[in-house]
Amino acid sequence: MTRAVCPGSFDPVTYGHLDIFRRTAGLFDELVVATGTNPSKSRLFDPEERLEMLREACTDLPNVTVMGFTGLIVDFCREIGAQAIVKGLRGGNDYEYELPMAQMNAHLTGIETIFVPTTASLGYVSSSLVKEVASLGGDVSEFVTPTVHERLTAKIAARR
Repeated sequence: MTRAVCPGSFDPVTYGHLDIFRRTAGLFDELVVATGTNPSKSRLFDPEERLEMLREACTDLPNVTVMGFTGLIVDFCREIGAQAIVKGLRGGNDYEYELPMAQMNAHLTGIETIFVPTTASLGYVSSSLVKEVASLGGDVSEFVTPTVHERLTAKIAARR
C-alpha cells in the first residue's frame, strides 16, 4: 500500500489545497493530510480548529485521512509508514522555498518529496492572502468552502 503525506498549516484550508489533495489522492492508495503544530508560529486558527476544517473539507475523498503532528515531518512519515511527502507549488518562489527542505528530508530519511503544481486558476490563492483580504472586508467565499468561510468571518469579527 502506498501512502503519502501532504503537510501544511492550512490556516485556513483553501480550494487550492483541496485541488492538490484531490489530484494527489488519485496517485496513492492513501493520502494523509497533516497539519503541523509549531508553537513558535502564530496562527489564526488553533490546531483543533484546523483539523476540524480539514476533515469537513475532505469528507468526499475516501482515501484521505486528516491528522495532526508535531516535530519533523519525516519523523511523522516514518511513524505512519508513508513513502512520500507531497507539496503543492504555486510558482517559482514556492519551489525555491521547498526544494532545500525536500533535499534535507531525503538526506535524513530517504523519504522523497513530490511536487504537484497547482491548477492555473488557483495559482494565486494562499491562506495568507485569503486571511488578509477577509480581514480588510473583502469577499473570499470563492476561495474556501462555505464552512471555512463562516469560521473565517466569525474569527475575524471576534478579533475586532
